[in-house]
Amino acid sequence: MLTTPLCDLLGIDAPLIQAPVGSASCPALVAAVSRAGALGMLSFTWAPVEQVATDLAELGVLLGPDVPFGVNFILDFSIEEKLALCLKAGVRVVSTFWGDPAPFVERIHAAGAVHLHTVGSAVEAVRAVEAGVDAVVCQGWEAGGHVWGTAASLPLIPAVVDAVSPVPVIAAGGIADGRGLAAVLTLGAQAAWVGTRFLASEEARTHEVYRSRVVAAAETDAVHTLAFDGGWPGAAHRALWNSTLEAWEAAGRPAASERPGEGDVVASGPWGDQLRYGDMMPLPGMRGDLEAMALYAGQSAGLVREVLPAARIVEGFVREATDVLSRLGGV
Repeated sequence: MLTTPLCDLLGIDAPLIQAPVGSASCPALVAAVSRAGALGMLSFTWAPVEQVATDLAELGVLLGPDVPFGVNFILDFSIEEKLALCLKAGVRVVSTFWGDPAPFVERIHAAGAVHLHTVGSAVEAVRAVEAGVDAVVCQGWEAGGHVWGTAASLPLIPAVVDAVSPVPVIAAGGIADGRGLAAVLTLGAQAAWVGTRFLASEEARTHEVYRSRVVAAAETDAVHTLAFDGGWPGAAHRALWNSTLEAWEAAGRPAASERPGEGDVVASGPWGDQLRYGDMMPLPGMRGDLEAMALYAGQSAGLVREVLPAARIVEGFVREATDVLSRLGGV
Protein backbone atom coordinates (compact mmCIF):
# COMPACT_ATOMS: atom_id res chain seq x y z
CA MET A 1 0.00 0.00 0.00
CA LEU A 2 1.27 3.45 -0.96
CA THR A 3 1.01 5.58 2.18
CA THR A 4 2.67 8.44 4.07
CA PRO A 5 2.39 9.91 7.60
CA LEU A 6 -0.06 12.48 6.24
CA CYS A 7 -2.40 9.65 5.30
CA ASP A 8 -2.58 8.71 8.98
CA LEU A 9 -3.25 12.32 9.96
CA LEU A 10 -6.11 12.63 7.46
CA GLY A 11 -7.46 9.11 7.90
CA ILE A 12 -7.00 8.12 4.25
CA ASP A 13 -5.39 5.17 2.51
CA ALA A 14 -3.77 6.87 -0.49
CA PRO A 15 -1.67 10.08 -0.58
CA LEU A 16 -4.05 11.78 -2.98
CA ILE A 17 -6.40 14.72 -2.41
CA GLN A 18 -9.03 15.91 -4.87
CA ALA A 19 -8.63 19.67 -5.10
CA PRO A 20 -11.85 21.56 -4.32
CA VAL A 21 -12.27 22.72 -8.00
CA GLY A 22 -14.86 25.40 -7.24
CA SER A 23 -18.38 24.79 -8.48
CA ALA A 24 -17.33 21.52 -10.12
CA SER A 25 -17.03 19.85 -6.72
CA CYS A 26 -20.18 18.17 -5.45
CA PRO A 27 -21.15 15.46 -2.97
CA ALA A 28 -21.12 12.73 -5.63
CA LEU A 29 -17.52 13.51 -6.61
CA VAL A 30 -16.30 13.92 -3.04
CA ALA A 31 -17.95 10.68 -1.93
CA ALA A 32 -16.52 8.71 -4.86
CA VAL A 33 -12.99 9.97 -4.17
CA SER A 34 -13.18 9.39 -0.42
CA ARG A 35 -14.70 5.92 -0.78
CA ALA A 36 -11.78 5.04 -3.06
CA GLY A 37 -9.34 5.79 -0.23
CA ALA A 38 -8.24 9.32 -1.18
CA LEU A 39 -9.62 12.59 0.24
CA GLY A 40 -12.53 14.32 -1.47
CA MET A 41 -12.91 18.07 -1.01
CA LEU A 42 -15.94 20.36 -1.31
CA SER A 43 -15.63 24.04 -2.20
CA PHE A 44 -17.98 26.09 -0.01
CA THR A 45 -16.76 29.68 -0.41
CA TRP A 46 -19.51 30.79 -2.77
CA ALA A 47 -22.19 28.30 -1.76
CA PRO A 48 -25.25 29.66 0.07
CA VAL A 49 -25.50 28.55 3.69
CA GLU A 50 -28.53 26.44 2.80
CA GLN A 51 -26.51 24.60 0.17
CA VAL A 52 -23.70 23.96 2.64
CA ALA A 53 -26.17 22.31 5.01
CA THR A 54 -27.71 20.26 2.20
CA ASP A 55 -24.33 19.06 0.87
CA LEU A 56 -23.09 18.11 4.33
CA ALA A 57 -26.25 16.12 4.98
CA GLU A 58 -25.94 14.34 1.63
CA LEU A 59 -22.32 13.43 2.32
CA GLY A 60 -23.34 12.13 5.72
CA VAL A 61 -25.63 9.68 3.96
CA LEU A 62 -23.13 8.78 1.21
CA LEU A 63 -20.10 8.31 3.48
CA GLY A 64 -21.31 7.80 7.02
CA PRO A 65 -19.31 9.00 10.03
CA ASP A 66 -16.09 7.05 9.42
CA VAL A 67 -15.00 8.11 5.92
CA PRO A 68 -13.26 11.51 5.91
CA PHE A 69 -13.74 14.37 3.48
CA GLY A 70 -12.68 18.00 3.52
CA VAL A 71 -14.05 21.47 2.84
CA ASN A 72 -12.30 24.47 1.34
CA PHE A 73 -12.67 28.21 1.95
CA ILE A 74 -11.15 31.24 0.20
CA LEU A 75 -10.16 33.76 2.84
CA ASP A 76 -10.70 36.73 0.52
CA PHE A 77 -14.41 36.28 1.27
CA SER A 78 -16.52 36.07 4.44
CA ILE A 79 -16.62 32.46 5.61
CA GLU A 80 -17.55 32.69 9.30
CA GLU A 81 -21.09 31.29 9.21
CA LYS A 82 -20.30 28.50 6.77
CA LEU A 83 -17.12 27.46 8.59
CA ALA A 84 -19.05 27.29 11.87
CA LEU A 85 -21.67 25.10 10.23
CA CYS A 86 -19.02 22.72 8.89
CA LEU A 87 -17.24 22.43 12.22
CA LYS A 88 -20.51 21.85 14.07
CA ALA A 89 -21.30 19.07 11.58
CA GLY A 90 -18.01 17.35 12.44
CA VAL A 91 -16.04 17.99 9.24
CA ARG A 92 -12.58 16.56 9.88
CA VAL A 93 -10.46 18.47 7.34
CA VAL A 94 -10.62 22.21 6.54
CA SER A 95 -8.43 23.83 3.90
CA THR A 96 -7.97 27.56 3.46
CA PHE A 97 -6.48 29.65 0.64
CA TRP A 98 -5.75 33.20 -0.47
CA GLY A 99 -5.26 34.93 2.85
CA ASP A 100 -3.98 34.66 6.41
CA PRO A 101 -4.95 31.37 8.10
CA ALA A 102 -4.00 32.55 11.61
CA PRO A 103 -7.46 33.81 12.68
CA PHE A 104 -9.01 30.41 11.94
CA VAL A 105 -6.46 27.92 13.31
CA GLU A 106 -7.67 27.86 16.90
CA ARG A 107 -11.34 27.31 16.15
CA ILE A 108 -10.58 24.60 13.56
CA HIS A 109 -8.39 22.75 16.04
CA ALA A 110 -10.88 23.25 18.87
CA ALA A 111 -13.44 21.39 16.76
CA GLY A 112 -11.01 18.50 16.32
CA ALA A 113 -10.38 19.18 12.62
CA VAL A 114 -7.13 19.25 10.65
CA HIS A 115 -6.20 22.60 9.06
CA LEU A 116 -4.52 22.68 5.64
CA HIS A 117 -3.45 25.97 4.04
CA THR A 118 -2.34 26.65 0.48
CA VAL A 119 0.82 28.69 -0.13
CA GLY A 120 2.85 29.87 -3.10
CA SER A 121 6.31 30.22 -1.55
CA ALA A 122 8.56 28.82 1.17
CA VAL A 123 8.36 32.10 3.10
CA GLU A 124 4.59 31.95 3.14
CA ALA A 125 4.72 28.27 4.15
CA VAL A 126 6.82 29.14 7.20
CA ARG A 127 4.32 31.83 8.22
CA ALA A 128 1.44 29.37 7.89
CA VAL A 129 3.23 26.76 10.02
CA GLU A 130 4.08 29.38 12.64
CA ALA A 131 0.37 30.22 12.72
CA GLY A 132 -0.33 26.60 13.60
CA VAL A 133 -1.65 24.90 10.45
CA ASP A 134 -1.22 21.13 10.34
CA ALA A 135 0.01 20.85 6.75
CA VAL A 136 0.69 23.16 3.83
CA VAL A 137 -0.39 22.78 0.22
CA CYS A 138 2.29 24.27 -2.03
CA GLN A 139 0.67 25.34 -5.28
CA GLY A 140 2.90 25.52 -8.33
CA TRP A 141 2.30 28.02 -11.11
CA GLU A 142 1.17 25.19 -13.43
CA ALA A 143 -2.04 24.76 -11.46
CA GLY A 144 -5.47 25.40 -12.87
CA GLY A 145 -8.08 27.72 -11.42
CA HIS A 146 -6.91 30.57 -9.24
CA VAL A 147 -3.15 30.65 -8.81
CA TRP A 148 -1.56 32.38 -5.82
CA GLY A 149 2.19 32.22 -6.44
CA THR A 150 4.68 32.49 -9.29
CA ALA A 151 7.05 29.54 -8.76
CA ALA A 152 6.74 26.28 -10.67
CA SER A 153 6.14 23.04 -8.79
CA LEU A 154 9.55 21.46 -9.39
CA PRO A 155 11.56 24.11 -7.49
CA LEU A 156 8.73 25.04 -5.12
CA ILE A 157 8.02 21.64 -3.58
CA PRO A 158 11.50 20.84 -2.22
CA ALA A 159 11.95 24.45 -1.10
CA VAL A 160 8.75 24.27 0.95
CA VAL A 161 9.61 20.79 2.26
CA ASP A 162 13.02 22.03 3.45
CA ALA A 163 11.49 25.16 5.00
CA VAL A 164 8.79 23.52 7.12
CA SER A 165 9.99 19.96 7.81
CA PRO A 166 8.68 17.90 9.61
CA VAL A 167 5.29 19.51 8.92
CA PRO A 168 3.68 17.63 6.01
CA VAL A 169 3.66 19.22 2.57
CA ILE A 170 1.06 18.53 -0.11
CA ALA A 171 2.06 19.24 -3.72
CA ALA A 172 -0.35 20.98 -6.11
CA GLY A 173 0.05 21.98 -9.74
CA GLY A 174 0.87 19.90 -12.82
CA ILE A 175 -0.08 16.48 -11.41
CA ALA A 176 -2.50 14.38 -13.47
CA ASP A 177 -1.32 10.79 -13.16
CA GLY A 178 0.67 8.36 -11.03
CA ARG A 179 3.94 9.51 -12.52
CA GLY A 180 3.28 12.97 -11.12
CA LEU A 181 2.33 11.53 -7.76
CA ALA A 182 5.55 9.50 -7.66
CA ALA A 183 7.54 12.58 -8.65
CA VAL A 184 6.22 14.79 -5.85
CA LEU A 185 6.68 12.03 -3.28
CA THR A 186 10.34 11.77 -4.27
CA LEU A 187 10.61 15.56 -3.79
CA GLY A 188 9.48 15.18 -0.20
CA ALA A 189 5.77 15.90 -0.45
CA GLN A 190 3.47 13.54 1.41
CA ALA A 191 0.50 13.75 -0.97
CA ALA A 192 -0.63 15.21 -4.29
CA TRP A 193 -3.44 17.75 -4.63
CA VAL A 194 -5.16 17.11 -7.96
CA GLY A 195 -7.85 19.22 -9.63
CA THR A 196 -7.73 19.18 -13.42
CA ARG A 197 -7.81 15.38 -13.70
CA PHE A 198 -10.97 15.21 -11.60
CA LEU A 199 -12.73 17.80 -13.79
CA ALA A 200 -12.89 14.96 -16.33
CA SER A 201 -14.47 12.48 -13.93
CA GLU A 202 -17.98 11.14 -14.34
CA GLU A 203 -19.10 12.51 -10.99
CA ALA A 204 -17.75 16.07 -11.33
CA ARG A 205 -20.32 18.82 -11.80
CA THR A 206 -18.84 19.88 -15.14
CA HIS A 207 -20.71 20.50 -18.38
CA GLU A 208 -19.94 18.12 -21.24
CA VAL A 209 -18.55 21.04 -23.28
CA TYR A 210 -16.09 21.77 -20.47
CA ARG A 211 -15.06 18.13 -20.07
CA SER A 212 -14.48 17.71 -23.79
CA ARG A 213 -12.25 20.78 -23.87
CA VAL A 214 -10.16 19.46 -20.97
CA VAL A 215 -9.79 16.06 -22.65
CA ALA A 216 -8.81 17.64 -25.97
CA ALA A 217 -6.37 20.20 -24.49
CA ALA A 218 -2.62 20.29 -24.97
CA GLU A 219 -0.41 21.40 -22.10
CA THR A 220 0.12 24.72 -23.90
CA ASP A 221 -3.61 25.48 -24.04
CA ALA A 222 -3.85 26.32 -20.31
CA VAL A 223 -2.88 29.98 -20.02
CA HIS A 224 -2.16 32.14 -16.98
CA THR A 225 -4.37 35.22 -17.17
CA LEU A 226 -6.39 37.91 -15.41
CA ALA A 227 -9.18 37.96 -17.99
CA PHE A 228 -11.96 36.25 -16.05
CA ASP A 229 -12.90 38.22 -12.96
CA GLY A 230 -16.64 38.21 -12.21
CA GLY A 231 -16.97 38.45 -8.45
CA TRP A 232 -13.25 38.03 -7.80
CA PRO A 233 -11.44 40.88 -9.61
CA GLY A 234 -7.65 40.94 -9.78
CA ALA A 235 -7.20 37.26 -8.93
CA ALA A 236 -4.81 35.51 -11.32
CA HIS A 237 -5.98 32.21 -12.74
CA ARG A 238 -5.22 29.57 -15.36
CA ALA A 239 -7.83 28.57 -17.92
CA LEU A 240 -7.99 27.00 -21.36
CA TRP A 241 -7.55 29.20 -24.40
CA ASN A 242 -10.92 30.12 -25.92
CA SER A 243 -12.69 32.77 -27.99
CA THR A 244 -12.96 35.20 -25.07
CA LEU A 245 -9.24 35.05 -24.35
CA GLU A 246 -8.42 35.31 -28.04
CA ALA A 247 -10.46 38.52 -28.42
CA TRP A 248 -9.07 40.00 -25.21
CA GLU A 249 -5.46 39.27 -26.18
CA ALA A 250 -6.02 40.69 -29.69
CA ALA A 251 -7.35 43.89 -28.13
CA GLY A 252 -4.19 44.28 -26.04
CA ARG A 253 -5.56 42.94 -22.74
CA PRO A 254 -7.64 46.04 -21.90
CA ALA A 255 -8.85 46.70 -18.39
CA ALA A 256 -12.37 45.94 -17.18
CA SER A 257 -15.09 48.07 -18.84
CA GLU A 258 -12.98 48.31 -22.01
CA ARG A 259 -12.79 44.61 -22.94
CA PRO A 260 -14.31 43.41 -26.23
CA GLY A 261 -17.77 41.95 -25.76
CA GLU A 262 -17.94 42.99 -22.13
CA GLY A 263 -21.48 42.64 -20.82
CA ASP A 264 -22.46 40.03 -23.41
CA VAL A 265 -24.57 37.19 -22.04
CA VAL A 266 -22.73 34.09 -23.21
CA ALA A 267 -24.74 31.46 -21.31
CA SER A 268 -27.80 31.00 -19.15
CA GLY A 269 -29.33 28.33 -16.95
CA PRO A 270 -30.01 27.46 -13.32
CA TRP A 271 -27.34 29.88 -12.11
CA GLY A 272 -28.75 32.79 -14.10
CA ASP A 273 -27.22 34.67 -17.03
CA GLN A 274 -23.47 34.33 -17.38
CA LEU A 275 -21.54 37.31 -18.73
CA ARG A 276 -18.39 37.24 -20.81
CA TYR A 277 -15.37 37.56 -18.46
CA GLY A 278 -17.40 36.19 -15.56
CA ASP A 279 -15.61 33.75 -13.29
CA MET A 280 -18.21 30.96 -13.42
CA MET A 281 -17.25 27.70 -15.17
CA PRO A 282 -19.71 25.82 -17.44
CA LEU A 283 -21.98 23.64 -15.29
CA PRO A 284 -24.65 21.08 -16.21
CA GLY A 285 -27.94 22.73 -17.19
CA MET A 286 -26.26 25.78 -18.73
CA ARG A 287 -26.83 26.55 -22.39
CA GLY A 288 -25.34 29.01 -24.83
CA ASP A 289 -21.78 29.77 -25.93
CA LEU A 290 -20.23 27.75 -23.11
CA GLU A 291 -16.85 27.62 -24.86
CA ALA A 292 -16.53 31.36 -24.18
CA MET A 293 -16.76 30.92 -20.39
CA ALA A 294 -13.91 30.41 -17.92
CA LEU A 295 -12.60 26.91 -18.65
CA TYR A 296 -10.32 26.57 -15.62
CA ALA A 297 -7.62 23.93 -16.05
CA GLY A 298 -3.95 23.45 -15.31
CA GLN A 299 -1.14 22.58 -17.68
CA SER A 300 -1.69 18.94 -16.68
CA ALA A 301 -4.77 19.00 -18.95
CA GLY A 302 -2.38 17.81 -21.65
CA LEU A 303 -2.23 14.46 -19.80
CA VAL A 304 -6.01 14.00 -19.48
CA ARG A 305 -7.36 11.89 -22.33
CA GLU A 306 -10.66 10.41 -21.17
CA VAL A 307 -13.54 10.83 -18.74
CA LEU A 308 -13.46 8.13 -16.07
CA PRO A 309 -15.22 7.35 -12.78
CA ALA A 310 -13.44 9.10 -9.92
CA ALA A 311 -12.65 5.79 -8.21
CA ARG A 312 -10.82 4.55 -11.30
CA ILE A 313 -8.83 7.78 -11.39
CA VAL A 314 -7.75 7.25 -7.78
CA GLU A 315 -6.90 3.60 -8.43
CA GLY A 316 -4.88 4.56 -11.52
CA PHE A 317 -2.87 7.14 -9.60
CA VAL A 318 -1.96 4.69 -6.86
CA ARG A 319 -1.18 1.80 -9.19
CA GLU A 320 1.02 3.84 -11.51
CA ALA A 321 2.85 5.65 -8.70
CA THR A 322 3.55 2.35 -6.96
CA ASP A 323 4.90 0.85 -10.18
CA VAL A 324 7.13 3.88 -10.85
CA LEU A 325 8.53 3.95 -7.33
CA SER A 326 9.08 0.18 -7.41
CA ARG A 327 11.12 0.48 -10.59
CA LEU A 328 13.19 3.20 -8.93
CA GLY A 329 13.67 1.08 -5.81
CA GLY A 330 11.60 3.45 -3.68
CA VAL A 331 8.98 0.97 -2.47
